[in-house]
Amino acid sequence: MLSNWVETRTTVQTTVVSLTIGLATLAGLALWTNLSMQRAATHLHELNETSDRWGLVVQNVDVADHALTDYLRSGTPVMSQPVATAAGAADESLRWLRDHGAPADVRAARIVGDLYGDYSGLLRETVAEGDRGDTTAALQKADQAELTLASLRKQLSTVVQLKRLETTDYLRAAEMQNGNLRIAALVAFLIDLGLVGLCGLVLLGHRRKILRQAARSEHEAMHDALTGLANRTLLTQRTAQAIRRSNQTGDPLGLFLIDLNRFKPINDTLGHAFGDKLLQLVANRLTGAVRDVDTVARLGGDEFAVLLPSVSTSDNALIVAERVHRALDEAVDLEGLSVDVGCSIGIALYPTDSADAHELLKHADIAMYAAKRGRLGTSVYEPGLDEHHAAQLTVISDLRRALDQCELVLHYQPKADLRSGEVCGAEVLCRWQHPAHGLLGPDRFIPAAEETGLIEPLTQYVLDHALAQCQAWHLAGWDVPISVNVGAQCLHDMTFPEQVAAALKHHGLDAAVLTLEITESAIIADPHRATDVLTRLRELGVRLSIDDFGTGYSSIAYLRTMPVHEMKIDRSFTTNMRTDASSGAITRSLLGLAHNLELEVVAEGVEDEETWAVLAALGCDIVQGYCLSKPLPADEFVTWLRERTLAELVVTAD
Repeated sequence: MLSNWVETRTTVQTTVVSLTIGLATLAGLALWTNLSMQRAATHLHELNETSDRWGLVVQNVDVADHALTDYLRSGTPVMSQPVATAAGAADESLRWLRDHGAPADVRAARIVGDLYGDYSGLLRETVAEGDRGDTTAALQKADQAELTLASLRKQLSTVVQLKRLETTDYLRAAEMQNGNLRIAALVAFLIDLGLVGLCGLVLLGHRRKILRQAARSEHEAMHDALTGLANRTLLTQRTAQAIRRSNQTGDPLGLFLIDLNRFKPINDTLGHAFGDKLLQLVANRLTGAVRDVDTVARLGGDEFAVLLPSVSTSDNALIVAERVHRALDEAVDLEGLSVDVGCSIGIALYPTDSADAHELLKHADIAMYAAKRGRLGTSVYEPGLDEHHAAQLTVISDLRRALDQCELVLHYQPKADLRSGEVCGAEVLCRWQHPAHGLLGPDRFIPAAEETGLIEPLTQYVLDHALAQCQAWHLAGWDVPISVNVGAQCLHDMTFPEQVAAALKHHGLDAAVLTLEITESAIIADPHRATDVLTRLRELGVRLSIDDFGTGYSSIAYLRTMPVHEMKIDRSFTTNMRTDASSGAITRSLLGLAHNLELEVVAEGVEDEETWAVLAALGCDIVQGYCLSKPLPADEFVTWLRERTLAELVVTAD
C-alpha cells in the first residue's frame, strides 16, 4: 500500500512542490546571507579605504615634522628641499576625504584641512626665511609650526580613534545579523532534509521506471553525444578486449592519439556552433579513413583516438596515419567558409611499446605531444620520449600551481631617453620563484607555456601584476611607463584588446602608460588577424613595439603596414656594434629604417658608456641595458630610481 501511495500523481506533485519551495527558501536565505556579507564587505572596504586615507594624512604630517626637525638640526640649505616637498603632501588625501568620505569624514577633513593648510604655510615660510638667511625668523616660524602641529595631531588622533570605533561597531552589528541568518538557514535546512527523505521514498517508487531507461543510458554513457563516436570509457574497454585477443593470436595492435592543430582559433573566432560542426565533420572523415573493425573515439575537446586491431607492424600503422592526414588536411567547408584543420598523430603499439591499455594510451599521448611539439605530423612512440615528456609535464603542472599561488615575480629593467639620460620607462621581465629550484629565468618555463596554451593566463598574470605595480608607483609619485612582452597566442586572440582594456580600467591607468612588445614571428604567423588585434590595441591608446627586430623574418613589408610605435634593436647587434663591423652596419641600417617609418628606436643590450655615445651619435631614441641597470625587483627598482634622481639633482646643483 505504501508503494502505491508514493507512486500516486498527487503525492509526487505535492512532494516536488514542497521540496521546491523548501529549496527555494534555503537558496533565498543563502542569497540573502551572501548579499548581506557582500554589503558588509563593501562597507568595510569603504571604512578601511577612508581609514587608510587618514593614515596617509598622519604619515605625511609625520614626514613633514621629521623633515623640519632635520632641517633645523642641520642648518644647511640642502635640507630645506624635503621640508618644501613635504609641505602640502597630504592635500590630495584630504581632498579625497572631502569628496568621497562620509559626512563625518567630510567635516573632519575640513577642520583638519584648515589646520594642515596653516601648518604647510608655516613650513614654507620657515624654508623661505632660511633661504634668505634669516635664522631667527626661520626659528620663529618653526616654533609657530610646532604649535600648529600639536593642534593638528590632536585633531588627527581624535579622528583616527573615531574611525576605529566606527569600524568595531559595524563589525559587531554585521556579525549579529549574519548569526541570525545562519540560524534561519539551519532551520530551513532541517525542513529540507525531511523533504529530501520524502522525495527518496518517491524515487524508490519509480525504481521500475528508472530500470527501463537503464539500457538507453548505458549506450549514451559509452558514446560521445556530439559525434556519436565511442568515448573514452568504451575505447578503454575495447582496447582491453583487443589486448586479450592479441595475447591469444599474437597479432600486434596499434593506438592513434589525434589532436587537431587549428581547432581552437577556429572555435574562438567562428563560435562554438561552427566548432561543433567541425568536430562532427572530422569524426565522419576519421571513420571513413579507417577499417570497419577499427574503433574511432572522441576523448574530449578536439582530441580523438583510433584503435587498430591486428595492425601487424609500425609501417602499416604509418600507412593508416597517412590516410588520416590526407583526410583531415583537405579543407573543410563550414557553411560556405573554407577552413584548414590538420592534425598531429601519436602512435603506440602493443606489445612492442606497452604492457596494458593504460600504458598504451599514455605512450600514444607522449608520441602525439612529440609530434605536436616538433611539428612532425606523425610520431611513433620511443622510450627516449618518456624522460622529456615527464619533465615537460612536471614544468606544466608546477607552472599551473605557480600561477595560482603567485610564485611568478616581476623584475623591471629601466629604459632611458638617450638625449637627456632621464628614465622614460621600464620593461617587465618575468621570473619564477620556484620553491625547490630557486629563481628561474623565462627560458625555463616560457617555451612550455607557449606549447601548452598556458602563455595566455601567464600573460594576463604579468599584465595584471605589472599594471598594479605601475599604479602603486604612480600613487607614490613615480610615473614610470611599463613594457610587457606578448606572445603569439595573445596576438591572435580576438578578445585580447578587451582584456587589456579591462585590466587598464581595473587599475585606473591611462593606456599610454602601457607598451606591448611583440615579435616578428607572431605577426608573420597570421598577419591579417595580428593586424586587426594590433589596430584595436592602438585605438585603445596602448603603445606597440616590435621586439628583437632583425633576428626573425624582418619583413619590411609587414613593418610598413603594422600599426606600431617603436622598434627594438636586438642586443646581438648593439652589444657587438663597436667590435663587429657587420653588427654596426645593421644597427645603423635599422635606425635609418625605423626613423624613415617614423618609429622610435629602442636599443637593447647597451653595456657601456662607449656604446651609449655611439648610439647617441647615430640618433637612437631610447637605450636599455646593464649600462643603466640590470632587471630589478620592484622595491629595488624604486631605490635605484630614487638614487639616480638624487644624483641628477646633485649634478644639476653643482
